[in-house]
Formats: sequence, C-alpha cells, structure tokens
Amino acid sequence: MARIIRVLICDDSPLVRQILRSVFDADPQIEVVGVAENPLVARELIKQHNPDVLTLDIEMPEMDGLSFLEKIMTLRPMPVVMISSLTQRGTAQSLRALEMGVCDVIGKPTVDLQTNFVAMSQEILSKVKIAAGARVRAPSRLNKRMSNIVRGRSTVKLIAIGASTGGVAAIKDVLPLLPATMPPILLVQHMPVAYTSGFADRMNDGAKLNVVESKDGMELKVGTVVLAHGGYHSRVINRGNRLVIEHGEDDEVSGHKPSVDAAFESIAENVTGKVISVIMTGMGRDGARGMLSIRRNGGITIGQSEESCVVYGMPRIAKEVGGVEHEVSLSKIASTLESFCWPK
Repeated sequence: MARIIRVLICDDSPLVRQILRSVFDADPQIEVVGVAENPLVARELIKQHNPDVLTLDIEMPEMDGLSFLEKIMTLRPMPVVMISSLTQRGTAQSLRALEMGVCDVIGKPTVDLQTNFVAMSQEILSKVKIAAGARVRAPSRLNKRMSNIVRGRSTVKLIAIGASTGGVAAIKDVLPLLPATMPPILLVQHMPVAYTSGFADRMNDGAKLNVVESKDGMELKVGTVVLAHGGYHSRVINRGNRLVIEHGEDDEVSGHKPSVDAAFESIAENVTGKVISVIMTGMGRDGARGMLSIRRNGGITIGQSEESCVVYGMPRIAKEVGGVEHEVSLSKIASTLESFCWPK
C-alpha cells in the first residue's frame, strides 16, 4: 500500500486554501495536515506536523514566499511546490525559487479559480506526489571557483545535457565550473515556455560560457551553451560542416516538449565524431532511449548518481536500459566533462 503523503498548504487567499484542500482531500494518498494563511503560521505548523510536502505562494503578507523559502531550505530543507500566479509569467521570482531547490512550480489561475483549479487538479496532485519522493538538501556548498586553466580546442564535437525535477539548481552548480573553451553544449531542461529565456539569462550571468536560448537554425558553437526553447523540440542536424538546431513543433516525446530523447536521438543520428551526453536529476524516463542510442554509436554517456539527485528517475532508467556508462555525483560532473574533453 502506498504511503500517505502529508501536505501543508500556505496561501494568503481563503478561497485558494479551500480549493487546494478539496483537491487534496479527494485523493486517498494525500492528507492535509495543516492550512496556513501566512509563513509565520506555516512555520509553527511545520514544527508541529513535520509535513512531507509544503505548497507555497510567493506573494503573501507578513513574509513573502521567497524569504520564507530561503529560511526553510537553510534551516529545515523539505520538498516544496510553489503555487502562485507569478509562476505563470515565468518571472524571476519563480526561477529564483527553482534555483533555491523548489521541486516544481504551478501557475495559479487568475480568473474563475474554482473551475480552473479543478481542471488543474491532476497536475497539482502529480507534482505534489513527485515532490514527496524528492531528496531535498540545504543549498549547495559546492566549490564554484571557475578554473583559470587555459584550455585549447577539444576534439569533442558536442556535449548534450538533459535534466528535469531538481535540474535548475543542479545546472546552476555545474555551468559556472566549466571553462570558456568547452565544446558546444545543448542543454534540455524540462521547463515551461515562459521560463527558458529568463533561465538562460540567469545562467549566463554566472558562467564563463555564453548561455543562450535556442532559436531555429542556430549554430552550435564552441564556448556556447544552447538551452532548448520551451514548447519546442530542439533537434541537432548537420548543415554543411555546421551543427545547427532545428525546432520541432510536433507532439510531446516521452511526455515532454522539449524532450531529452528527441534531442539525444537526433544527435545519435546526425552527429559524427566524439559526443558526450549527460543525464541529470529528474522524474520519469525521458532521455533513457536517446542516451542508449548515443552510447551504441560510440558516445560517452554520464549519469548523475542516485545520492546526489533530487529525483533519481531519469538517470536510473537510463542506467537500467544500459545507456549510462559512467555514474558520477553532481559535484564531479564538471570535472568529469573536462577530463573527457581534455584527456591527460
């Protein structure tokens, strides 16, 4: 029998609290252990009930959700699902929440709350259940000093990275450690359309590499990380002697758009030469099939280790099907990539 997931709701709107409670009460796997109108009340209820998951709004009285989140993740790390109208617009607050370790974000309806929340009930329940199984830790204290070693051009043709739940914070730990002369990198992070541009900008601020959102026809270049545009598949094709991105508006692949499988499989099919693929923290199986294709074609494949993942889903499935050749912790992904790009 599945364990009961104990949820605490924190939202300043009485109507939203009521609706969320009714959504959770309808699922026998979930028990609402408390309802709070602000973070100060939520703090006491967390001490009292020790919930498995907290749902949290961003804009609230007494203390805003981000300030409260920062305290939680520092003093008492726990799975959090952010439910806020701000998340729909892909704001900096939502991205900051993901960077701090929020498991997922859900856009709160702005009109007809009752009807629209009911329509979203399966999404809310699914994300809360995924969050309940996440490994949440205090903010990373990885050594983020950038390497000052000057690297020449690598023989690696392309690096492809896929991630989902927990990936935003993990990627934030890895990219700043990579030197400016890294081979072209294609990064697929499961993320809504409105988020990818802002995420690329935020990652670009902290990296030596140039981080940009993908565009149809964009060339993959040395020293550049191309983040797959939300709402499109980013596939890699050969155009002359260049590797370029081709956006696809076709249906979801492996349950996602952008899909890691769609990107990895295009690389296995179209890219000749030395290729490295990495699959990081995330729920589900997206990327497993594509990683196996890359490995069968002679590529180097790396999976994030179980103990360092927020959700050991995508790397686990990729390993089970034979796609993962090397398994390393989050703290060693950057150095492992460098070692394969510039072997001693």
